[in-house]
Amino acid sequence: MDAIPQHYLLIDDSPTDRLLAQEAFAQLQPESTLTRASSGAEPLELLKSGSWLPDVILLDINMPGLTGFQVLAWLKDQRELRGIPVVMLSTSNAKQDIREAYSLHASSYLVKLATFDDFVAQVEAFLEYWKAARAAYPYGHQSA
Repeated sequence: MDAIPQHYLLIDDSPTDRLLAQEAFAQLQPESTLTRASSGAEPLELLKSGSWLPDVILLDINMPGLTGFQVLAWLKDQRELRGIPVVMLSTSNAKQDIREAYSLHASSYLVKLATFDDFVAQVEAFLEYWKAARAAYPYGHQSA
């Protein structure tokens, strides 16, 4: 099995952040797929169906409708989905947001960096981490 996570799900209401992520992923790991959702509710039906599961979910906190915390709580409440690593990706560096994310069992918490170059470096570090983690913890659509 390939040691690189092949499918990521980004849930973020910011069109700019979704585009930046798409460009960063295309530059750093073009063999992977990045599915982008613009709201917390958008991917829930797809995830509920179990027909497709990402290797890692990147989740913004501040979104209209369902917040990232609500989506995270829902994911961790679903027996079939709770093992998917969820990385909170937010502009908030507030301690209460970070504590809340970890109390809801987020795998990690990243504060979005402001410039594209810094964001690319951040995504590169993220991808390297999950590349190493994948060997020890395969989940997603390729697992049995």
